[in-house]
Amino acid sequence: MKLSEVKSALTKLDTIAFQLPNGELVPTHFHVTEVGKISKHFIDCGGTVRTENVANFQLWNADDYNHRLHPEKLNSIIELSERVLGLEDLEVEVEYQAETIGKFGLEFDGTNFLLTLKQTDCLAKENCGIPQEKQKLNLAEMPANTCAPGSGCC
Repeated sequence: MKLSEVKSALTKLDTIAFQLPNGELVPTHFHVTEVGKISKHFIDCGGTVRTENVANFQLWNADDYNHRLHPEKLNSIIELSERVLGLEDLEVEVEYQAETIGKFGLEFDGTNFLLTLKQTDCLAKENCGIPQEKQKLNLAEMPANTCAPGSGCC
């Protein structure tokens, strides 16, 4: 989800809720302690130099039960970050600490912001010898004469 999409969603909400991948909600007394830009400059295992940039929100649970972050306040924090940091319309990554700090993607279901699981991946599969996974087909579901001798399908 891009930063502009977050801002747009916030204008339609009375309250903000973040939902963890297991379905639980982040406690309502959370704070957004950081809005920023994270830049990653790296070299992959195939030797290609790469850069990645994301907008970052850090969520934190405080013992402050009397204050709740309202949508217009988060929008003002985002707008300040855009002005002061030159923050572009980037994909948003969320940091949240349960047992350890986790990094999540972000989606919106019309009511809650959904923290989505992120996974690592090899970015240079063609250069480091990892064989491509072959597509598994159910032969019973294939149309007749699909796999003719010499066609290379088998």
